[in-house]
Amino acid sequence: MTDGRCPVTHAVPPHRLDPTGAHQHAVNDALRARGAAVPVLLPGDVPGYAITRHEELKEFVTHPDVAKNARHFAALRNDELPPGWPMRTFATIRGMITADGEDHKRLRSLVTRAFTPRRVEALRPVVHELTGTLLDRLAEAAAAAPDGVADLRRHFALPLPMSVICQLLGVDDAYQDRLHALSNEIVSTQTAPERVPDANREMVAILGQVAAARLTAPGDDLTSALIAAREENGDQLSEEELIGTLMLTIIAGHETTLNLITNAVRALCNHRDQLDLVRSGAASWGDVVEETLRYDSPVSFFPFRYPTSDLPVGDTVIPKGAPVLVSYTAAGRDERAYGPDAARFDVTRGARHLSFGHGAHFCLGAPLARMEAVIALEGLFTRFPALDLAVPDEELVPHPSFVGNSPQRLPVRPGAAHSG
Repeated sequence: MTDGRCPVTHAVPPHRLDPTGAHQHAVNDALRARGAAVPVLLPGDVPGYAITRHEELKEFVTHPDVAKNARHFAALRNDELPPGWPMRTFATIRGMITADGEDHKRLRSLVTRAFTPRRVEALRPVVHELTGTLLDRLAEAAAAAPDGVADLRRHFALPLPMSVICQLLGVDDAYQDRLHALSNEIVSTQTAPERVPDANREMVAILGQVAAARLTAPGDDLTSALIAAREENGDQLSEEELIGTLMLTIIAGHETTLNLITNAVRALCNHRDQLDLVRSGAASWGDVVEETLRYDSPVSFFPFRYPTSDLPVGDTVIPKGAPVLVSYTAAGRDERAYGPDAARFDVTRGARHLSFGHGAHFCLGAPLARMEAVIALEGLFTRFPALDLAVPDEELVPHPSFVGNSPQRLPVRPGAAHSG
């Protein structure tokens, strides 16, 4: 994982990651300039590292000496983390995301047996119907506002993937708002320490109720399928693994797609020439989705991986047991991978990206996220061809997290609806 030179551990001060998520792309530019692997300080002054460049990130996540199980996390193992550490859930949740080797293969196999292409494709008409309903609500919200402005994130980008993932899992509508609020607290790197365990316990309790209901009355949903899924040797998900899988599916299944739709609309409004290319047929809505994933990834610094031995990455040696974040937003604008115009939004670029991960942990939900985003964007800009941002881009406030990457609100003026 080196360029032929002898790697060294630099005695440079670590970069303190801002829990508010402010100025992520400017931060990424500075970190990439420092190296492929940069020492960082996580909340609570917990030391770690961030991988910032495309090729090194790709190599790192598939390296045989890199693990995801938190038993390799030295500070956690040695009880050196501060009480209520806001990132503990990312390390300790039970499921595919924190499993290695045969354990990961077993869990992924069980989930794959339930999360089938047929199940995803069956959601297509649901996504179309929800998109139409939510576009009506967006128009109503804008019409009711004196200035004709509505928050696209609140009225469209959030309820679409949240409703879809809840329908997929068989979760009652009544739980949706609370699950989103809890998900926000868990993902945020600014959550107060005293709230972290409470948010986790409440989400586990809700999902436990969902699982119990599906155990006694199975339905045609992913939760029922996960409960029923067995490997050939009869192995099933344990109760803890089931709840962990449901939690990960809820969080990853709506937070990332919410950010993807929001970031795509923001990019298109700021690059009307690229929107014109789609309308002229020179590019597709799928191209918009892929370029957004590269240019403004919905996930920024994703936790955690741990070297199982001192590991050279570029000019740096990451010590055994250090928590490592991989930065998809930084890698997505790496000029070494995408050329000198890597910071330009170009829907004709056709470049591959790493925003759904790489290797054994590639996101199982990628086909669903892509489908939702394409349907949402095409429906939105067909219905409201003049839709535009209602505030200057620089006034948009980021979601308070360096894990997720998106503004908290996206005020838009939908304009007149297309009559056709």
